[in-house]
Amino acid sequence: MTQPPSQQPPQGSPQPPAQPPQMPAAPPAAQPGYGSPQAPGQEPGQAPGYGYPQQPGPYGQPGPYGQQPGPYGQQPGPYGQQSGPYGQPPQPGYGYPQQQYPGAPVPGAPAGPGGGNPFKGKPAVIIGAAVAALLVIGGGVFLATSGGDDDKKPVAHGSADDQQASASPSVNEGDGNGDGRDAVDDLNAGRKAGEAKVLWLQKNDVDLPRNGSDVYGPWFVGDTVVKGMYRAISGYSAAGGKQKWTLKLPADLCAAPAQATTDGKIVIGVKNGTTDKADCADLQMIDLNTGKAGWKKPIKQNGIWDMMSDISLAISGDTVTVGRTGNSNAYRVSDGKDLFGKQPGNCQPYAFAGGTKLIAASSCRTADIEKPQNQIQELDPVTGKPKWTYRPAVGWEVDRVYSVSPLVVSLTQREKKKWSILAIKENGTLRSQLVGDKGDKFAPDCGSAFAIFGKSLEGCVGVAADANTFYMATTADSSGTARTNKVVAFDLNTGKPKWKAAAPPERMMTPLRMEGGNVLLYLEASYNKGGGIATLAPTGGTPRVLLQHPASTSQIESSFYNPKIVYADGRSFIASGRVSAANDKAELETKTMMAFGK
Repeated sequence: MTQPPSQQPPQGSPQPPAQPPQMPAAPPAAQPGYGSPQAPGQEPGQAPGYGYPQQPGPYGQPGPYGQQPGPYGQQPGPYGQQSGPYGQPPQPGYGYPQQQYPGAPVPGAPAGPGGGNPFKGKPAVIIGAAVAALLVIGGGVFLATSGGDDDKKPVAHGSADDQQASASPSVNEGDGNGDGRDAVDDLNAGRKAGEAKVLWLQKNDVDLPRNGSDVYGPWFVGDTVVKGMYRAISGYSAAGGKQKWTLKLPADLCAAPAQATTDGKIVIGVKNGTTDKADCADLQMIDLNTGKAGWKKPIKQNGIWDMMSDISLAISGDTVTVGRTGNSNAYRVSDGKDLFGKQPGNCQPYAFAGGTKLIAASSCRTADIEKPQNQIQELDPVTGKPKWTYRPAVGWEVDRVYSVSPLVVSLTQREKKKWSILAIKENGTLRSQLVGDKGDKFAPDCGSAFAIFGKSLEGCVGVAADANTFYMATTADSSGTARTNKVVAFDLNTGKPKWKAAAPPERMMTPLRMEGGNVLLYLEASYNKGGGIATLAPTGGTPRVLLQHPASTSQIESSFYNPKIVYADGRSFIASGRVSAANDKAELETKTMMAFGK
């Protein structure tokens, strides 16, 4: 797993250490496009790296993780520094940049959308490598992201062929079943004083294809919790679990943003057919308040080499962006109007992070495909025009956006397995490169999805940020039943650790987000102890438990595969990130969502 960022900032961009990732430090001397805002359309400087945050120290000084001196005159990193802050490369799905091929076009490739055809010139080699990667990752992704817990990893089963999909989306208001209340009384029978109640528990009621299905969401709108899977989006009562509505889809749900608009609208990706050759090429707007379908349209293709097989969606204001390698589009959520597409110049966005700001990660055409050049930009969500541009060192790629405001970005160098984390100011200049202490290892959980032509920047847990501090959980300090960890707080102005807070004994804790000025945490369930929700003060100290889940249901709580944890209105929700089982009977016994409250 990954380690803390190193102390040396990458030249022009952050670099991660060869050990677990360490945090980036300040960037080296300012080359054009390195750490200072650039004019829109200007050629990029250099790109940040992959791996772990390197040890960029405070500008030429040794970093907190025991790595070599900082960004200037240090080893190659985004800032010319050494590998990531954590010294070790993150594992797949945990903040470790997933294998992707975001587009540095092949030498001599014409300047098309996204900098030209990324496969032209070496199609057999590149496509072959992509297929090989899919074969390797496809066979091992579950094991790689399940922490070795065999009873949690999805298993292929031999269910019937895909169900016949309806020709167009339709809303099923539900029959009152599926409220998850049948066994709730029994589940609470063993509850002890001070422990939360199990409000409801749901099991899968959908006949899935033989390899199972990813689960999207959950999203919250008022007292409704919404999730999507396979060929439907469903809304449930957050208080009682009763199904409020179901919107059936004509084909597989294949992409969804991390968040909806403030008024509860969302745009999802739906495949343009039900065969194996179908692409994730259609957009469907949905009102999560009612479950009613809005506009639907195909994604505008930006040229013959526009790869639609994998896309990523992000929402900022009334704009939804569609990212994929070397191409992008944006539409108005409310009515589906085209807003912007291909950008001028040889740099094209391949992924976005939304929310209060729209952040784009772009790939720029270079003469050497093995030396990618990326850039980070804040875009106007209506026009797509950049407000500023930050270019990390060549070879560094934008991996994830841990926070949009303040802006905290993960960068990696795939080949060298380096990782770096940068904080960027409101004007697009470098704020700091995070540098961790030697021995600390980090592994933000960014999901297990693998995509060749699409990359999501959003959705990482295990991290949180306020105006001046970034909080990140370490990996387990020990193995077995005594596993525990800590949260490290980094000063965003210096990149150095401010304090470390230990989890309760024999517990693992994961930052979810900020809550009322404090860090909101999930305390993981263990064999005989329920999980829970807690907060950690911005000054550190001991976590304060808000909601302690019952010990009597700890085994159920810990059985969810790749769980997504949400805390809203005093209730906590655990939703499975994927549903799969060995056979049809086991599939229908798979638990999909659980809610706790007082």
